[in-house]
Amino acid sequence: MTTNYSLATKKLIILLFVLILLYFGKNFLMPLAIGGVLATLFLPLCKWLEGKKIYKGIAAFTCLLLLLFVILIVIGLLGWEISELNNDFALIKQKTSETANGVQEYILFNLGISVEKQSQILKNEQPSIGGIMQKVGGSFTYLFTNFILILAYVFLLLFYRSHLRQFILKLTGKSNQEKMITIINSVTKVSQQYLLGLSKVILCLWILYGIAFSILGIKNAIFFAMLCGFLHIIPFIGNIIGTSLTVLVAAIQGASFPVLAGIVTTYGVIQFIEGWVLEPLVLGHQVKINPLFTIIALVLGELLWGISGVFLAIPLTAMIKTVCDHVESLKPFGFLIGEIENKKRELGIIKKVKTLLKK
Repeated sequence: MTTNYSLATKKLIILLFVLILLYFGKNFLMPLAIGGVLATLFLPLCKWLEGKKIYKGIAAFTCLLLLLFVILIVIGLLGWEISELNNDFALIKQKTSETANGVQEYILFNLGISVEKQSQILKNEQPSIGGIMQKVGGSFTYLFTNFILILAYVFLLLFYRSHLRQFILKLTGKSNQEKMITIINSVTKVSQQYLLGLSKVILCLWILYGIAFSILGIKNAIFFAMLCGFLHIIPFIGNIIGTSLTVLVAAIQGASFPVLAGIVTTYGVIQFIEGWVLEPLVLGHQVKINPLFTIIALVLGELLWGISGVFLAIPLTAMIKTVCDHVESLKPFGFLIGEIENKKRELGIIKKVKTLLKK
C-alpha cells in the first residue's frame, strides 16, 4: 500500500513538473513542437525524394518550399475573400451602430444611465491608440519570429532526423531498442495520419459548406466555408463558432429567416456526414481520443500555450496516447485517454457509402 502511494505521488510530482516546464518554456517549446508536428507530415515526401538520389538538404528544402507554397495559397484565398467582404464593411458598420444605439437606449430606460455617461465610461475603458499600436507591433514581431523559427525547425528536423533517432536509441538499452524503434515509428505514423486526415476532412468541409452556402445565396460563401472548415481544427466548438459567425454576419447583411435556418440546418447535416463518414474513413481509429480528454487537452493547451496550444493539443495528446499504448506501465493511461470501444449500429446507407469509398 505504501509503495503504491509513493509511486502515485512520484507520478503526480513528475506531471506537475512537466506542466510547469511547458508553461514557462512555451516561448522555446511551442515553435519546436509545431515544427516537429509539421516535419512528420513531410517525412514521407522527404524519404521519397532521398530515395530518388536527391541530396538530403535539397529534399528537406523542397519540403519547406512546398509548405510555404501551401501557406501562401491559403493566405491568398483568405485575403481575396476578405477583400470581397470588405465591400460590405459599411453595411456591417451601420448595422453594428444601430445595435449599439439600441443597447444604449435599453440601458437608459432600464438602468437610468444616460447615453453621455455610457459614452464616457466606454471612453475611459478604451486603451489609448499608442498602446494599441504598441501591442499590435509586438504581436506582429512575435508572430513573425515564431514563423521563421517554425520553418527553421521543420527544415532542420527533416535534415537531422536520422541523427536524432540514433541519439534516442543510444539513450535506450540494447534490450529495448526494438521497442523504441516501434514507438518512434508509431508516433510518427499517428502524427502523419492525423495531419493528413485532418487536411482531407477540412478540404471536404470547404467543398460541402461552399456548395451549401452558395445554394443558400450567402454573400462571401467561400470565405465562410473556409472559416468553418479551418475551425474544425478545434474539436466540438470550432464548427459551432464558425456557423455562429456565419449566421451573425448573414443576419447583419439582411438575410431572411429561412436562409438563417438553412445555415443552421447545413451545420447539422454536415456534422452528421463528418462524424459518420469522413472521420471514420479519413482519420481512422488510431487518433481517437475520448471527448472528456479531448476537452481536457484543449483547455490545458489554451492555458499553457494559448491559441497555438489549442491547435497542438489533439496531435500531441494522440502521440502521448501512442507512447502509453506501447509501454506496459503506461497502458492504463492510454486506455483512459482512448475512446470507449462500443459497436455503433450504423444506417445501411452509411455502410454502403463507406464500402464504396474504401474501394
